[in-house]
Amino acid sequence: MRVPAVLEDYCLSICSGDFGDWTRKITDVYGRTFMQSMEWEMPYFKLGSTFSYAEMAYLIFPRPFMVERGNDDLVQPNEWVAYEYGKVRYFYDHYGLGEKTDIEFFNGGHSMRGEGTFDFLHKHLNWP
Repeated sequence: MRVPAVLEDYCLSICSGDFGDWTRKITDVYGRTFMQSMEWEMPYFKLGSTFSYAEMAYLIFPRPFMVERGNDDLVQPNEWVAYEYGKVRYFYDHYGLGEKTDIEFFNGGHSMRGEGTFDFLHKHLNWP
């Protein structure tokens, strides 16, 4: 998410197993958050007070962007991921480019599935 947001040579971006509401993920004291794990101290300077994953996706715009999400991924609940992605979808739709973004939910954990993502790559890279 961070590299394609600042390097314009990337023609598209797919985020697998990491997309979501970052500020909530690092600060919420309930549920599956960094506050409940040994990773509680995250050294990302001002990330929580300035922007989250939706805003990083805005920096990728107008290039194609996709999220791949396992339903059983313990990184964040589906609801947090869907909420954050909803902001991205609205942004792309607002500029008439909704077909350039997608999210795929699949049965599985913190992994890459590769089905919807390969369809996305075929579509946006004009692969045969």
